[in-house]
Amino acid sequence: MEKVYEYYKNNIEAYSRRVDGLRKKIHLLGTIRLLIVIAAVITTWFLWSLNWQIITGALLLFAIPFATLMIYHSIFSNQKAYSEALVKLCKNELNGLDYDFSAFDGAPEKINSEHSFSLDLDLFGERSFYQSINRTVTSIGRELLANWFINPLSDKNEILKRQEAVRELSTLSQLRQYFYVTGILPKEKNEDLDLLDRLVNMPAYFANNRIWKISIWVVPVVWICLFVLLGINLINPTVFGAIFVVSFLMAYAPIKKINKIYGTVNKMEKILATYAQLMKSIEGDAFQSKLLSEISRLLVHKNITASKAIRKLSSHIGTLDQRGTLTGVLLNIFTFRDIRAVISIEKWNMNYGKCIKQWFNTLAQFDALSSLGGFYFNHPDYTFPEITDSYFKMSGKSIGHPLIPRNICVKNDISIDENPFFLIITGANMAGKSTYLRTVGLNFLLSCIGAPVCADKLTVYPAKLVTSLRTSDSLVSNESYFFAELKRLKMIIDRLQSAEELFIILDEILKGTNSIDKQKGSFALMKQLITCDTCGIIATHDLALGSLEEEFPTQIKNFRFEADITNDELTFSYKLREGIAQNMNACFLMKKMGITV
Repeated sequence: MEKVYEYYKNNIEAYSRRVDGLRKKIHLLGTIRLLIVIAAVITTWFLWSLNWQIITGALLLFAIPFATLMIYHSIFSNQKAYSEALVKLCKNELNGLDYDFSAFDGAPEKINSEHSFSLDLDLFGERSFYQSINRTVTSIGRELLANWFINPLSDKNEILKRQEAVRELSTLSQLRQYFYVTGILPKEKNEDLDLLDRLVNMPAYFANNRIWKISIWVVPVVWICLFVLLGINLINPTVFGAIFVVSFLMAYAPIKKINKIYGTVNKMEKILATYAQLMKSIEGDAFQSKLLSEISRLLVHKNITASKAIRKLSSHIGTLDQRGTLTGVLLNIFTFRDIRAVISIEKWNMNYGKCIKQWFNTLAQFDALSSLGGFYFNHPDYTFPEITDSYFKMSGKSIGHPLIPRNICVKNDISIDENPFFLIITGANMAGKSTYLRTVGLNFLLSCIGAPVCADKLTVYPAKLVTSLRTSDSLVSNESYFFAELKRLKMIIDRLQSAEELFIILDEILKGTNSIDKQKGSFALMKQLITCDTCGIIATHDLALGSLEEEFPTQIKNFRFEADITNDELTFSYKLREGIAQNMNACFLMKKMGITV
């Protein structure tokens, strides 16, 4: 971990120095430009009595260096913005290493109590696991990464391919950081990419209309001739004005059709230009992993790269974005600029429209993979799990929770090597049962999305994960706590009866009813789960459930988390031990709080 800390600190120091240097250069260029303006004003004052050609020539001599300095000012400003964003990223990553992920997006809208496991494992929202990993910079990448969490892989080969890509990306820190900073720099982000679907499905009107295709070339030639004739007094200004009106009417005659096309791509110039930059950063790279090589290959179509094609579309949209300015209106009258731009968009659509979904999906995939690569870079002590073919297996050593600070995280083992098989975990309040369940569930999920796990060693079969750790009642749907829990359990049974291969994690089942019903129902549920040939873990306060090991010695194994009372003090080791819990702490804690028991 020290090397990771050192990497980010060195980056912060190096790019902070660069920001300071660029700031000085920008200030110097601004001073020089001011001096040029002052010199131009003074020169004009001295030459005012001379003819206008001399004054114009003198001003041109000042304008050239001024324009050159403006270009350099723009270059240095962009470099400064990039360096500042990189410094900010590295500082946020350092905070993330210390478990402060507040700078990153946790996708709170993805919180869903109906999902099989996402709410129980705290996948989304503030201080969530998604927030700790997410470094996506595109809306499509953000959505895809969240979908990987919600719908993990179940195919061994796909998981292994993703593992390989994540390993490689973890070593490409400069590429990952360039990708991230380039993606977050644009301040205006209109990422309603559904509009592009409408563009792709829109029929070509102007590009297939011979009159408009001829007009965009004839009209500019006519206007050049008219200006020449007007300059040599061979045409009456009145005639010139009449032709101007006719040209105006022709240019804006198809305004409804142009507005319809413009409405699909309005204000997308900058985001498309950014996407083009992101695509360019991964095009043609000699990636070693199969998945990344496929991504790079898919960004080429008929010998043209996706970035070049997207930049062309961005440029055409930029032309339409200027149609409301005075310059845009005049150019439209004299050159039919709007129609020319629309024809270019329609031709682009005919050439590349079928590719755009593939390009964006490919970009989203790299964006999501980059987050996982950064996660592995930030946790070099994590390991990639072995993926097995046979249902069911989850066996590992020293498994820890990724969101518990490493200096206090207590790690435990797990061993489920056959089917059906259940671990029954008993223990006192606060002893670590629920944390252990989430630790197992989260590392199981990481295994199935192709990410490294917080463990020394782990072998997993990628079954479908189902949990029930924090069922709640619902006032909106008029559901009691107990009914909500029953619905969850019924969902599990139904999926098992439909032959789904599940890995089940339950915490204190049937806690919404009285103790006698709870115990009776818990016994019945456990026996039914065993007959369904499934596997999982169940945590409970009910020590009687431990007796099931005697009835099913090859399908059930008892483990416990103990609360140790020494010298009238309660301590927890958070270490998993074999057997049924011996100590309960409820009465002890009540006495400590002054409640008579």
